[in-house]
Amino acid sequence: MERNNSIINITALETKFAFEPEVRNVKQLADHLRNIRKQTNNICKPLETEDYVVQPVADVSPPKWHLGHTTWFFETFILSKFKKNYQFFNEDFAFVFNSYYESKGKRILRTNRGNLSRPSVEEVYQYRQYVDDHLRDLLSDLSPDCSEEVLELTELGIHHEQQHQELLVTDIKYILGDNPLLPVYLKRKENKFHSTDQHPTDHLYNGELANYVVVDASMYHIGFEGEEFHYDNEEGHHQVYLNSYRILNRLVTNGEYLAFMEDGGYENYDLWLGDGWEFVNTQQIKAPMYWFKIDNQWHHYTLHGLRPVNLKAPVCHVSYYEADAFARWAGKRLPLEAEWEVASQQSGYGKNMYDVVCEANLMDSGNFQPVPRQNNGTDKIAVQMYGDVWEWTGSAYLPYPYYKRVEGALGEYNGKFMVNQMVLRGGSCATPKSHIRPTYRNFFQPDKRWQFSGFRLAEYI
Repeated sequence: MERNNSIINITALETKFAFEPEVRNVKQLADHLRNIRKQTNNICKPLETEDYVVQPVADVSPPKWHLGHTTWFFETFILSKFKKNYQFFNEDFAFVFNSYYESKGKRILRTNRGNLSRPSVEEVYQYRQYVDDHLRDLLSDLSPDCSEEVLELTELGIHHEQQHQELLVTDIKYILGDNPLLPVYLKRKENKFHSTDQHPTDHLYNGELANYVVVDASMYHIGFEGEEFHYDNEEGHHQVYLNSYRILNRLVTNGEYLAFMEDGGYENYDLWLGDGWEFVNTQQIKAPMYWFKIDNQWHHYTLHGLRPVNLKAPVCHVSYYEADAFARWAGKRLPLEAEWEVASQQSGYGKNMYDVVCEANLMDSGNFQPVPRQNNGTDKIAVQMYGDVWEWTGSAYLPYPYYKRVEGALGEYNGKFMVNQMVLRGGSCATPKSHIRPTYRNFFQPDKRWQFSGFRLAEYI
């Protein structure tokens, strides 16, 4: 098991699967699968063996479990069905690495994943290699009667693995950030994203200095349309009527959030939803997750170690409750997910969406943290719509019109979670570029903070 406490090479991954027409070339898909599987291993390279097995809280899964679960997914849904005479690596692994698929039998409690001293880390990597070898053999010798379904499931498995790559990054940050030594995951990579932002500090509580993008009242289309890969919760393409609104042309910054804190935002019950007020008081929350005050200055834990808070970078690791309270303090609100999607369609400033995403601060940039916005030459468009932080919206996670949950295990992927959760949009600094798209609907319970989550503001006009 190789350990490398240096910059992870993630820039070479292909990004065409997110925005170009669906690829049905078996060799291209097999190459993409190999790259994605390798990237998951690369994310774990800086870890010590002990880091692989820690589960500080129920929401965080040990890295070893992520490595096993993504492998179980390919073994269960593809190899066991389509590989002739396939022999399971270890039949007990289904109980260990099944996540929430009721149709696939019993499984270990989520809260007990950190108790798995066995299988060993080495054995899990052997499991990954075993499944990778069989996937390679399967894709190199597809029969015509099953090739289309195998390709579709392989593509789903790739995107499922990329979801867990993001979870790996966020879970690793929690595991190391919960350690009192606050260890460094990666040495800091210096590039343009870490340069000092030259913009004057904006103040949301002074409307004259804040820049917003106006969207006129009209009927708009949202939702996925096309043949490329997408999840079922993005279907189908439908019309929504939006009243005139304006949306902040950037993300809310640490400096602005600090002003909220210093103005007593966490002490003013009138700003909070009832559940949010109970949450922050029960948990004694007074700042975003990973913030520490040292010698009267705010610092925060990053995957590059403890750093002073950059006041011009987007605020991160806040719950929906905190984002909503800040919006109320600023006299604004969070955008609806339809408002976010329509604004994102207008954010290309003459470029196609593929180019916009490729320029964003996503996982491939190697920053692993939000960065100050870059000067794009205009304040008339919305920037940072992709990357940096997942953006909380004011929309509950519910099915689109005409949504129909498919039968079987794959129907459990999204549909059964459509309750008690809020939608987030846009991807984060931990999201692979080839995984994000304008219609992607992420969702979490409103109290969750360990994801790279932030927000922007909106208001009706």
